[in-house]
Amino acid sequence: MSACDPASAPSALDVLDGRVAGCRACPRLVDWREEVARTKRAAFADWTYWGRPVPGFGPADARMLIVGLAPAAHGGNRTGRMFTGDRSGDVLYQALYDVGLASQPTSVAADDGLELYGVRVTSPVHCAPPANKPTPGERDTCRPWLVQELRLLRPTLRSVVVLGGFGWQAALPAFAEAGWSVPRPRPAFEHGVVVPLDAPDGGGGLDVFGCFHVSQRNTFTGRLTPEMLRDVLRAAAESAEAHGG
Repeated sequence: MSACDPASAPSALDVLDGRVAGCRACPRLVDWREEVARTKRAAFADWTYWGRPVPGFGPADARMLIVGLAPAAHGGNRTGRMFTGDRSGDVLYQALYDVGLASQPTSVAADDGLELYGVRVTSPVHCAPPANKPTPGERDTCRPWLVQELRLLRPTLRSVVVLGGFGWQAALPAFAEAGWSVPRPRPAFEHGVVVPLDAPDGGGGLDVFGCFHVSQRNTFTGRLTPEMLRDVLRAAAESAEAHGG
């Protein structure tokens, strides 16, 4: 295939992902992610850390989106793939595999062959933050990336699973900026909540599902069980299918 073949040209989402990976807008996050990439963790001493913003992962025609919080310092910040290489990712990808949305139950590296079926994974903050806690200012600075991603996904996107309250607060304004109508006052986050969003411009509507985050604090204590996670993912997948995305 020649370099000028249209089929070989990068998609608009590929271009966006490349721009995300080059972002240096938040000094505190830039310093932290790069320091972690230099010092590493002993268990990963032979790794060359990604050490950059982590773009979303999944097909450009996804019917369903999963929105997390931010990459982990020694997970996505190491591998360059969202939710890869840490305990949270282990839980998420196992559940995606269990409900038929992933080609394999684990994801350990960006080149491990994992494929997602009709679903994409992203986050409102693309850099690993200290103590896994981005500031509200960092969240707002990063929001335009999520808005652009949502706009590119709009032709097919019909359901979203938002993991955790931070992601919920970050995602709702992004949905509004990307063209969906978000109720006012904004719906509160809770596990299992479903909020339908209309598209005033005549585009496809969107069902937004709340789910506890796949953090170790939630999964180790049983606040979020594998069955609970599978139930939300399955419901979101069925919603996307029913809406004809």
